[in-house]
Amino acid sequence: MNSQRPERTTRKAFLLQISGAALAVRSAAQEVRPPKVLIIAAHPDDEYSFAATVFAITQKIGGTVDHVVITNGEAGFRYSTLAERIYGFKLTKEEVGRRELPAIRREETRRAGRILGVGRHYFLEQKDTGLSKNVSEALAHAWNIEAVEKQLVQLLETGSYGFVLTLLPTEQTHGNHQAATLLALRAIQKLALKKRPVALGAEPSAGESRTLFKGRSGYPETKVVSDAPLFSFDRTRQLGPVPSMTYHIIVNWMIAEYKSQGTYQTLYGKHSHENFWVFDNGSPGALARSRQFFEKLDAATR
Repeated sequence: MNSQRPERTTRKAFLLQISGAALAVRSAAQEVRPPKVLIIAAHPDDEYSFAATVFAITQKIGGTVDHVVITNGEAGFRYSTLAERIYGFKLTKEEVGRRELPAIRREETRRAGRILGVGRHYFLEQKDTGLSKNVSEALAHAWNIEAVEKQLVQLLETGSYGFVLTLLPTEQTHGNHQAATLLALRAIQKLALKKRPVALGAEPSAGESRTLFKGRSGYPETKVVSDAPLFSFDRTRQLGPVPSMTYHIIVNWMIAEYKSQGTYQTLYGKHSHENFWVFDNGSPGALARSRQFFEKLDAATR
């Protein structure tokens, strides 16, 4: 009777098996780990575009959200009429507004963050250039681009974020919004591929209307996986014991904290959906990770 010797496992094969098992365990752990998210935006109050999503991340699935605000928000003095009595300054007078608003808007951001469950705020204190669609104004003149990029890269490196939330950089939006998103995407590209978070560009909409966005000509970093938003969060979802209690309430609470911005208060109930595009920035499995992320949000908020 012939006996077969057991097949011997070489040291190389054994090490490959061990490393493969370790990777599988790591991937499984990452799938169940609550997401860690970084907002990168130009102004205090820009988080409005994904406020309901942020609340759902922190309060429904146990995720962590931190917040980078690139400018000091000083150009908002034009809209501060209603807040002058509250804060005790003649904020609509430009020299007064530019002097007092940075501290006021930082505190408003912290109060809004407490409502949404934001953990840490990082204020980069760059100049708020005011309302303009010119993206070059901030990038070429107003901001210390080298310093901002360095700070963003350091945060992304040390924070181990899985997702970055930004505003969709359409040509029709505020130039500072566009610039903030461009810097966020450039910072992500400076990371090793395996460390790159998924970058999502957001834009709110009324009803089911959807913007088409193919990326910005001349800015290859803004390339997206699909020209239509692939994911959306519905602010009309019920959040309490009766149908009238929805995520709109959370968004409205957040809006109310930014009292220095009078026209901002007109956004109450204006947008019913928060729409998201996935940037094609080389982040491993970006589309699959995004799908899993939003499916988890969807399941937790039904």
